[in-house]
Amino acid sequence: MTEPIIRDISDTARWVAVYRARESDRPDAVFRDPYARRLAGERGEQIANALNDQNMQWSVVARTYAFDRWIVKEVEAGADLVVNLAAGLDARPYRLPLPSTLRWVEVDLPEILEYKTQALAGERPVCALDRVPLDLSNHDARRGLLADLSRRSSRAVIVSEGLIIYLMPAEVAALARDLTSAPNIQRWILDVVSPGLLAMINERAGAMLRQAGAPFLFAPAEGPAFFERCGWKVLGVRSLLKTAASLKRLSIFLRMMAMLPEHPQSLGSRPWAGVCLLGRDAGAQ
Repeated sequence: MTEPIIRDISDTARWVAVYRARESDRPDAVFRDPYARRLAGERGEQIANALNDQNMQWSVVARTYAFDRWIVKEVEAGADLVVNLAAGLDARPYRLPLPSTLRWVEVDLPEILEYKTQALAGERPVCALDRVPLDLSNHDARRGLLADLSRRSSRAVIVSEGLIIYLMPAEVAALARDLTSAPNIQRWILDVVSPGLLAMINERAGAMLRQAGAPFLFAPAEGPAFFERCGWKVLGVRSLLKTAASLKRLSIFLRMMAMLPEHPQSLGSRPWAGVCLLGRDAGAQ
């Protein structure tokens, strides 16, 4: 490749889609995403082949699986709206077993939503789907959208897969508080990494990500407990390593590592990543 391997943040979405496509090709796939290869395109395959990161496959599979399970569970529990912030090339409203009465809203930059709309032209989502082009760093526009969506929902779930790692801690806290200001947003599903994993990623690919304008930044030392100060309760945490082990997607060495106990709030320099389910703190305003 004569240009940078990753040119911008949209390329990271294409890269991740490749691993969803590869899992979908397996006879024992834990999820099926028939749109992933189309969305990844040739560019996504080029990136995956050039970087050849052996840990990406199992971590993307585990993360996708964990998000899928919690989304379906929340919808079954009565959520009538799912809002996917920085939706990227996610195809869940097309592939998950969702009721037709559910409303799903994707929020992302105009360019990636336009690309996605074109790539999926002719495909029919299983639920009501809207796309909102918005730069989430525009705080006023973000708050306005969340307030509007909250008014038109009785129980909303926020999904932010692969988003907060790109934000500074103050920006994450601001987003968390904006979500609590919308009263009918009751759940938030997100992924978190430890400082140890962030250091490992930055050592391997930090320069490339910074050059693309997409550096990884957020890795709270206290883990998911970071969000408790912002009006959220941690309702559940699923380690990506342990999830991948349960799905039989790890090497022998990593399976042994997965047997060790984990304490996401006191990991120190240990590499760790997980998917978290947050609920509203009853005392939050």
